[in-house]
Amino acid sequence: MHRRYLLAAIAISAALFRAAQAAPPDTQDGAQTEPLAKPHYTVSAAQLQRSVAQRFPLRYPVPGVLSLDLQVPLLRLLPEQNRVSAEMVVDAAGPALQRSHKGSFEISFALRYEASDRTLRAHQLHFKRLQFPTLQPGVVDMLNAYGPAVAQQSLLEVVLHQLRPQDLALADVMGMQPGSITVTDAGLVIGFVLKPP
Repeated sequence: MHRRYLLAAIAISAALFRAAQAAPPDTQDGAQTEPLAKPHYTVSAAQLQRSVAQRFPLRYPVPGVLSLDLQVPLLRLLPEQNRVSAEMVVDAAGPALQRSHKGSFEISFALRYEASDRTLRAHQLHFKRLQFPTLQPGVVDMLNAYGPAVAQQSLLEVVLHQLRPQDLALADVMGMQPGSITVTDAGLVIGFVLKPP
């Protein structure tokens, strides 16, 4: 019995949402109506940081020359750019270097949703310069030449978060799917859109 009421409530919610999408913005007397809040799901900054931490450290070898070990990145939300930045410590070692050196670099990226596995992924990477205080400038320049390749191979399409089936259950019943991803000060807001017919 309760299940029937729940299904009816979900169906009514879906119908109301579809009607709101189709309704004209003005009322008959010319007054503006307040837009209904669109369905969304929020991933907090803390959730995002925990998810990313599970996927590091990463190793990027340049055979016969050196290897770069990327540690867990520190994420920073950039709402004004609708992007996320990641600053990470990198350890460089190998035949080209006399000892291991610790440095850092930063990238920023946009986000996209991958429906096949319900994940949020990094894309449109912007690489910022590697910094190694203990290395000679010429060696740092060489490492910076590899920097964009390191970022592309190691971080492009890195899974930042995976949505659970229950996170999408109500949207699915309403015939909706994740659409926009908006970066806010508090986290990511995933807006839902109607599934194509």
